[in-house]
Amino acid sequence: MADEVRLWSDELARDPSSLVFLPLAEALRRQGQLDLARKVAVRGLERHPHNPDAHDQLARIQADRGDLQSAFDEWDMVLRLVPGHVGAIKGMAFVRFQQGRLEEAERLLMQAQGQGDSDIHAAMDMVRRSSGVTYAQVVAGELATDPHLLFADILADDQTAIMLDKDGLVLAGAYYSADGKDVAQDVGASLSGVSDEALRATKHLGIGSWRSILFETEAAIVSLAPAPADGGAAGGLIVVATAPDTPLGQLRPLLDRCVSRAHAWLDLAP
Repeated sequence: MADEVRLWSDELARDPSSLVFLPLAEALRRQGQLDLARKVAVRGLERHPHNPDAHDQLARIQADRGDLQSAFDEWDMVLRLVPGHVGAIKGMAFVRFQQGRLEEAERLLMQAQGQGDSDIHAAMDMVRRSSGVTYAQVVAGELATDPHLLFADILADDQTAIMLDKDGLVLAGAYYSADGKDVAQDVGASLSGVSDEALRATKHLGIGSWRSILFETEAAIVSLAPAPADGGAAGGLIVVATAPDTPLGQLRPLLDRCVSRAHAWLDLAP
């Protein structure tokens, strides 16, 4: 990926009007270099203001940066350029879902029904089940009113957890940095594609499906597990982070509890 970024950067320097800014911005987004990705996308849009892929790319970057309204506006522009664009509708619905505007999210998703996207049904079901349900009902296999609180009662003060979809967008939970900032969108962008890479590696080695990955760093211990698949939308992640001095024996049970909670939230049997 580093070589590709270098090649794309060189090509863009030679020809500023090249559409190579699109894969370059996406690569930078996936690497978590969101400010640089945004700069590349904005400059590309200055030369290609009517390119729907460019507006879609900028929307994804803005969503990862936590600027949800700007992301919504960019996806709205995509729809103006390409009426019925499924990716834009899903993105706008994601923003409204994250903002707690569930009726608007449902109305947007209804526009995309019947277009052959397997994620639409799952997203529609999730939005509908999120409406008007109390947090206590999660224990009974139902959903939290606020997706950000899905794992709250499972975690200690020095622990955090999120559920990501296959594109790295945050479906539930929160990921707090040491200064108390929710950086879930940044983490999601950085981990986009990890589940697919893990699946590819285990398949190549012939060792069966992967169940979890654990990283020990100076700042935290991070454990990953495949997120429950809903409506065929596999490839997501459960991410749990704990203090670096947490006994490793405590991590697997904690990760399992978060996965079980995600199953309940999606109304799947654990």
